[in-house]
Formats: sequence, C-alpha cells, structure tokens
Amino acid sequence: MLWTANQFIRKFSTSTAYYQNKLKLALIGQSLFGQEVYTNLRKQGHKVVGVFTVPDKDGKADPLAVAAEKDGTPVFKFPRWRVKGKPIPEVVEAYKAVGAELNVLPFCSQFIPMNVIDHPAHGSIIYHPSILPRHRGASAINWTLIEGDKKAGFSIFWADDGLDTGPILLQRECPVEPNDTVDSLYNRFLFPEGIRAMVEAVQLIADGKAPRIPQSEEGASYEGIQKRSNSKVNLAQPAEAIHNWIRGHDKVPGAWVVIDGQPVTLYGSSLLGGAVPSGQPLEIEGAAQPGLITNSGLVLYGSDGKTLLVKNLQFEDGKMIPASKYFSSGETASVELTEEEKKMAEEIRGIWKGILSNVPKIEDTTDFFKSGAASMDVVRLVEEIKQKCAGVELQNEDVYMATTFQDFIQMFVRRLRGEDQEEELVIDYATKDVNNMTVKMPHQCFINGKFEDAENGKTYDTISPTDGSVICKVSYASVADVDRAVAAAKEAFETGPWGRMNPRDRGRLLYRLADLMEEHQEELATIEAIDSGAVYTLALKTHVGMSIQTFRYFAGWCDKIQGTTIPINQARPNHNLTFTKKEPLGVCAIVIPWNYPLMMLAWKSAACLAAGNTLVLKPAQVTPLTALKFAELTVKAGIPKGVINIVPGSGGLVGQRMSDHPDIRKLGFTGSTPIGKQIMKSCAVSNLKKVSLELGGKSPLIIFSDCDMDKAVRMGMSSVFFNKGENCIAAGRLFVEEGIHDEYISRVVEEIKKMKIGDPLDRSTDHGPQNHRAHLEKLLEYCEIGKKEGATLVYGGRQVDRPGFFMEPTVFTDVEDHMFIAKEESFGPVMVVSKFKDGDIDGVLARANDTEFGLASGVFTRDINKAMYVSERLEAGTVFVNTYNKTDVASPFGGFKQSGFGKDLGEEALHEYLRTKAVTVEY
Repeated sequence: MLWTANQFIRKFSTSTAYYQNKLKLALIGQSLFGQEVYTNLRKQGHKVVGVFTVPDKDGKADPLAVAAEKDGTPVFKFPRWRVKGKPIPEVVEAYKAVGAELNVLPFCSQFIPMNVIDHPAHGSIIYHPSILPRHRGASAINWTLIEGDKKAGFSIFWADDGLDTGPILLQRECPVEPNDTVDSLYNRFLFPEGIRAMVEAVQLIADGKAPRIPQSEEGASYEGIQKRSNSKVNLAQPAEAIHNWIRGHDKVPGAWVVIDGQPVTLYGSSLLGGAVPSGQPLEIEGAAQPGLITNSGLVLYGSDGKTLLVKNLQFEDGKMIPASKYFSSGETASVELTEEEKKMAEEIRGIWKGILSNVPKIEDTTDFFKSGAASMDVVRLVEEIKQKCAGVELQNEDVYMATTFQDFIQMFVRRLRGEDQEEELVIDYATKDVNNMTVKMPHQCFINGKFEDAENGKTYDTISPTDGSVICKVSYASVADVDRAVAAAKEAFETGPWGRMNPRDRGRLLYRLADLMEEHQEELATIEAIDSGAVYTLALKTHVGMSIQTFRYFAGWCDKIQGTTIPINQARPNHNLTFTKKEPLGVCAIVIPWNYPLMMLAWKSAACLAAGNTLVLKPAQVTPLTALKFAELTVKAGIPKGVINIVPGSGGLVGQRMSDHPDIRKLGFTGSTPIGKQIMKSCAVSNLKKVSLELGGKSPLIIFSDCDMDKAVRMGMSSVFFNKGENCIAAGRLFVEEGIHDEYISRVVEEIKKMKIGDPLDRSTDHGPQNHRAHLEKLLEYCEIGKKEGATLVYGGRQVDRPGFFMEPTVFTDVEDHMFIAKEESFGPVMVVSKFKDGDIDGVLARANDTEFGLASGVFTRDINKAMYVSERLEAGTVFVNTYNKTDVASPFGGFKQSGFGKDLGEEALHEYLRTKAVTVEY
C-alpha cells in the first residue's frame, strides 16, 4: 500500500520537495530577509520549531515575528542572550527546549552564545553579505562599495567562535555596477539570491552534501561598523573615491557634508564623464572648490579635477529634495481636495495608522520617520497605496520627499491628477536660430519621463551635413543607460497606468500626440533638415507629414484589436467555448536608420504603442535630434513615464545590448542586411525575442517601350533621387527596353541638369546633402568601382564643390549583370541602368529577380495584362505599377528574401507587436 501511494505521488506531484530529507530548524534573527528565509524554508517542507528574534520596537513586531506568529510557530523575543559576556541560563534553556537540529541565522544583530551555536546536531549557519574572507564585520555591503570592489556577493558559512571566520558552505557573486548603491545591490542580488541560497544551504545539510571549506586568511579584511557619526564625506579625494563613499552609505547610514553650517546627506551619486553642465555655485565645507547646482543635480569636484553628480539631498529634519531644487523656495501652493480625494486621503490615513501602530492618532503633522518608520515601512506604504489606488505612480523616494502626512497627501493628489508631470520635466535645450525660427532641441537621453545625461557623462557631436558644422553635443548612452531604460519600460508595462489603460484612452493619447506633432511640424521639419540633410519641403510633407498620419492611423486601431471565437468539438456532455485574445508583448526595442529619422520612428513605434506595449528606441547615431524632440512632445501629450524611452548612441553598444537584453520581448530593426543578421542571431541566443527586420534592397524598376514616357522619366528619377537616394525602396537598378533606352537616358540627363543642388532649407532646392561624410565617401567609391568595371558614367559621379556632403545626381548605363553596381545597393543618388531586348518579358523578369533582395519593385507599361503578369512574378514585398514611392499608412510595407521579414504600416504591422492567446472554457 505504501508503494502504491508513493507511485501516486510520483505521478502527480510537481515538486520533489517531499522526497528530500527535512530538518527541524531554529531561526535566529530578524528583518524582512529573515521573514522570507523562514517562509521559503517552510514551503520546502522543513519544520521551524522556534523563531528567536528581537523584542517589539515602539509597539511594532519584527517582520519575522509577524510571519511566525501568524503560522503558530513558537516565537521568542529575548532582548539579549548574554549578560556581561555570560549566557543567560533561562534563555539558553528555552532555546534548547525546542529541539532544533540546525540553527539558521539569516540576519542577526544579537550576540549568540557558543553553547547555543554548537548545540544542534548540525551546528549553525550564517548569511554574510560579502565574499569572505573579504569584508568581515557588520558593514560588509558598505565596504564592498566604499573600497570600489568590482565584484560583490555573499557567503553562507558555518558559525565558529571567530568573527565571520567559519568554514564556507557556499558563496555567490555578481558584478558591481558603476552606480550601484547599498540599496540597489541588496535589492538586485543580495536579498533575492541570498534567500534562495539559504534554502539551498539548508537542503545540502539535510542531504549530507554540505561542504566545509576553511577560509583563507589571504586577502582577509575587517572594517568597522559604519554609523552616522563616521560617514562624513572627505572631499579632499579623487572623484571616484568620493562617489564610492557616497554610494557605499546609500541609503544607510547616509554620507553627509556640511552646507551652510548644517549636515546634508547625499543620495544618488554617479560619475560624470563629459562636460560639466552650467549651474549655480554652492559652498560646501571642506571642498577645494564650490559645488554646482545644475538642472541634473549637485556637481561635486574631486581632488583630481574630475566630477560626480548627486541627485538628492536630505536635511536634518528628514526632508529630502532633488538636488537641482536646492536654491528653489520649495514652497508649492496647496491643492484643495475634492470629496472623492478626501475619502482617499482618509483611506491612506488608515494605511499610515496600520504601519505606525505605536502612534495614537495620525495627525496632518505626523512625520512618518520621526514616528519610528524604517526603510521596510517605506516599501510597505508605497505598495499598499499602489494596491488600493490603481494607476497612481509612486516611488520610494516620494516618501522621503514628503515625510509628514499633510505633505504626503498633497504630493499624492498632485500625482493622481498628473499635475506634477510637466513641472518635473527639465530640458537642457540646445538652441539654434535657423529657418526664421529658434529651434529648441533636447540632446540628452530620455529615460522614465526625464531628460538626463548618459550615466557615464559621455557625449558626442552631431554634425550638420549642409556645412559639416557641429549642431550640438548629444548624450552617448551606455549599457547601463539601456538597462535603466528597459527597467523603466518594464515597470511602466507591468505596474504603470499604460498597461491598465482602456484602449480607447490609449488611442486618445496617441491622437493628442499626433496633434502636437502637427503643431510643431515646422520645427520638426527644420530639425530634420539640419540634422539629416533632408530638403525642408520634403521633410515637411513626408518625413513629418507621414509621421503624423501614421500616429493618427494607429490611434484609431487601439480599440479595434480583436480576437475571434472558434467552434471546436464539444467535450460531451459538456459544452466548450474557445476564443482568442490579442495581447501586447511587453517591452519592445526599436532601432531606426538615419535616412528618415522621424518617419521610421513613427512607422514602428505607433503600431507598437497602439498594441499596448512600451518601448526603448535607439535613433541612428548621426540623426538623433528629431527622436529626442518627439520624446518631449510625448510628455506634453500625457504619455505616462517609462512608456517611451530614447537612448542615442552607437549600434555596437546600445543596439547590441537591446538585442541581448532578457527583458525585451520584441526588436524591430530597419537597416543593413549584415547588421540585421547579427541582431537576429543575438535575439535568438539571448531569449528568443520576436524580431521584425526591414533590411537592404536592390529594387528593380522595369520600363517597357509602351510606357507613358513623360511619367516614366519623372517617376524613374523620383525612384532613384527621392530624398537624395537615401531611400530604402529606391530603384537600385533600372531595366529599360532597348527601343526607348537612348531617348530615356537623354531625357533623364536633361531633367537632372535642371535640378538645384543646395541648402536644404532653401525652398527652391531639389537635392540636399548626403547624410554624413562617411556615406558620401562610400558613394564616391561606389562610382569609382562602376567606372573601373566598365559601366558608362553618363552624368555626375563627383562631390559638389561646396562645403558640406553634397554629391551630384549620377547616371550609369551599359551596366552588366555581373558588375558590382548591378548587385549592390548604393543608397544614394546613383541611377544604374541596363537595357533589355524588345519584347523579352521573361528574360528581364529573370534578371530583375536575380538578387538576394526583395524589398520593392516597379513596372511602367500601358498594357494592363503585361503589368499584372510582371507584378505577379516580381519577387518583392511591394510592386509599383506606373508609379513609384507611393506608400500609405494603411498599406503594409516589408520585404522578401534578405530584405527581411515582418511588416510596417497597415493592420499587419499591429500583429508584429501582439501575441495570440487561445482560451478554452468548459461549461
């Protein structure tokens, strides 16, 4: 019978926990960490026979005691275990009476006698937050950061009579990020991984597999306990040492300096790597030179002349402010609460009362921290309010910045109303007087609703292709910036208002965004012209105009995304209903090219947002400015923070991190085929994220002798020279029927001579500069190869003799199929022409399809039967008949073969950013 029961369990159990050996445990310690270790050990089937923790403080029980008492586990709250170094007999006897086989000390602030440590059959194990033997002592996490260690971690060791000297049972480690704090390191790794490791260690002991590895004394260190009294910042050090000291005390006990005779605690330090922003000087005691209050925070100078940035300041009364607002009055007019808001305030008062149980009554003047609240209470307050008031955006920092109940409610109501969102947006514009206006251009990373410098402070120059001058410096995002942007997008999707928003309300925000883009269309077109070289009139109509249309089109789709009901075989005698749901994917990454900076952003991000996703977007390194201006408009439109994040920088760094990031579920890319292949590989290896790729092209345009010659000349030129040839669907090769070939070329050259090459802001300009110098040089080399291979250069092929990156429109004829310029895309104003024999339809089709690309194609003929025959056989995602470049927001766009897969625009684009879930119900 026993065998049968075991077989039954083996067949149906989803866990092996009940086959493992189990122990009777005594948990000695405290805190939320101790509570989680306790809970997880019980889940694994171990029996906790006693919990030994600290006495209640101000009427509040420790979290470990709360959990144990709720479960009915015996709880002992001894204020001490020893008196004058000797064990207290009645305490030791009470401990021994529980009959523990192992002592587990997850976090313990008391001195435990050795006759307790050694009493159980298996002894005692202790969690220590450093990689022993380094950083023995009570402030191990602090010293890991203060010393600038590159690795952090924890050790679980067997207790002995030394100070953190016992044999090692197991260790785990992680890299230290440049701006990690005690809080971030603890929350990211030491807390969650420590809990898992404690449970693993106990099971190893239960199974008789736990090692005892003696600690080496080589590299051993012991540092003293860090307290408020010894955490003052020494400013006569290099910037990195100051940064490490500040983050090594963030949040506890807090590193401080003296400003205006008063101690001020510093939080949120990061090293600056670029130019120091302008600001207002601030005298700080002990500093060789004054700090600077800037829009980004407080800049401090190290003894080496390098700088760091501090985000937040906290005063002696507990009030915390953004460092950037140090010189502000800090006075904000009170808001009058509606009746509904008053009810919510009373509910929040109840939450405060539940946390501050030692306070008889929560008055408006009650201070959260002066009433005994600790950091774990901050987390509880924020999470309880989020649970009760869905949609409100609260962070732990908000509690530190509004410590009294009255201030907290004022902050909460403003946050609920969204009144503080625009006020919080600080933009350090780069300005330029151009095109009869002053354009204001954001130039920093846009992460979680704020413009801010790259974490390492690096910048780069964005260059005007018109004259080669520097427009402004732009933040050069790092891997850490991508990670922050992804984290913001993930939080916005999972817990922010965007994920819970009614689809119709989401559409309303996208309509509002389109309206704002229209209001700013002249400024956007001007930025596009100076940053990418697009002719202003084209930028206004196409780059910006189609972007606006795209957002309006997809705004209309938000509340029309539907699943289907599916008839299936019934599970008689019951009935079944099966239906599908279309769901957003989560965090999406978008990487866009430099030829249509704003329009490519719109083509991908509008569908992504309409589907309900959040996104992190990398604009092309050489054309970041319209994307950052767009980010500003999203805030004005009311898009919640974290939904849209823009990180300018290099593809090799930023784009690669996006491809590798485990929290990104989809990546949309427009660019070259080789880079697309690398992205696809990285996306597969990382987490098999969904991918859509719009890649290179060599689009064929076939012109038959029965065409409308005027139209074929006009459209043929547009197919090549539109947007300076920097056009993904540009006709990379024209096939002209022999009977009209010479006339066609003659007329094209005649029209080219009429084209005005010049300043893209001049309304009469037809042809602007190429996007950047490297691309111009590549085009000139392309033309040289064409000439060397024997193609006939009919016109152009040279750089225009003027400042900037201008190239003459170019025409090659006599291009044979084997030539380089017949096979490879120029992505510039180069017309590559081959003739074909009169009437040889199948022959020219074979030549047109003899390419690994398949993005677009075209045919000009008056014969509708011929047009349909050719269009059916051309291997391309788009076929134009008697027109070219005619794209529309409602028509899907994408390629075949090595031109990629997936669609932009139209309803099909939505499916790139959705997943289908099937649900079957039995009734």
